[in-house]
Amino acid sequence: MSKLSLQAQNRATLERQWLLERHDATALEAIEHLVGMQAQIPLAPYVGLWSRLTAFQPADLADLLEGRTAVRGSMMRATIHLMSSRDFLAFRPLIQPRLDREVYQNMTYGRHRLEGLDMPAVLQAGTDRITAGPATAVQLREHLAPLWPDRDPAALAHAVRCLLPTIQTPPRGIWGKGGNPAMSLPHLWLNADPSPTPDPESLVLRYLAAYGPASVLDAQSWSGLTHLAEIFDRIDLRTYTDADSGRTLYDLPTLTLPSPDLTPPIRFLPEFDNLYLSHADRSRWSSPRPLQSLYTQGTLLHNGHPTATYRIPKPTKSQATLEITPLAPLPKKTQSQIEPEARALLAFAHPGAAHEVRFLTP
Repeated sequence: MSKLSLQAQNRATLERQWLLERHDATALEAIEHLVGMQAQIPLAPYVGLWSRLTAFQPADLADLLEGRTAVRGSMMRATIHLMSSRDFLAFRPLIQPRLDREVYQNMTYGRHRLEGLDMPAVLQAGTDRITAGPATAVQLREHLAPLWPDRDPAALAHAVRCLLPTIQTPPRGIWGKGGNPAMSLPHLWLNADPSPTPDPESLVLRYLAAYGPASVLDAQSWSGLTHLAEIFDRIDLRTYTDADSGRTLYDLPTLTLPSPDLTPPIRFLPEFDNLYLSHADRSRWSSPRPLQSLYTQGTLLHNGHPTATYRIPKPTKSQATLEITPLAPLPKKTQSQIEPEARALLAFAHPGAAHEVRFLTP
């Protein structure tokens, strides 16, 4: 097996993530290529798509959500993901075991709070409330509490959210709008039910196409599922060896790898971008600080690695500022390389304002 350095893994995954060059593709094509996008921060996917596509505008994603071609719902790792509607229907049943654990092993909402509960009756009651119209968590609690007065209403609502294939409806996730997350169900929102015959091999192949080369543990970390080794064993895959750890890395036999020596462009990533959350071993994204302290913020990739965090404070009508906080001091030459992409992000997010880029002290 060929050995892959961390830099080779870094460049390969950047290419799969469409972060080596922007692609001339639609927002829907990008969302499906990535097998969904982390979306617990409702507007984060807009920046993620802008960084990956040549001509993305906020209306492109808003139209998908309002037209029900894309949805936001609980998926990988029991977190909110933006998915195409067809991928949500195809893959949601596969992810259900992770959501079951989220309910029954959750120290806050699960375990003893659900013991002895007639869960089918709870889910039917939740379905009844959602059938009457998309329901927020508060509305679910208010509906379920009188039916089980001896139980924690928050635990009941959490069980409904995770054990049913709930979808968060607009205006949640719509650029320029807002609102509390309200839940619907596929048969109501999409006029369709999740696939009765989920295909785990397809999920693994799609993962490798967007995140590979990767190990079995990487795929399990991304999906939240266990026992994927037997799925990998059934598929004809190319294998590599991690030059540092000796782990076996799998990939699609039809895909080639980019040169590890190429220089990646500057890219701004939103909070919780999939890039950082889709491998058990994240050493290909090494940085001066632990990744866990970074990916809750917007991050800047320079030379393929997180180099700074950034934020856009609440703009005025006439002025928008992007503040960049390096993880280590940046030379003036590097700052000048970053500034054009920073101004392009400001032009995307706040096109009608004057723009300023500030580099703060690390």
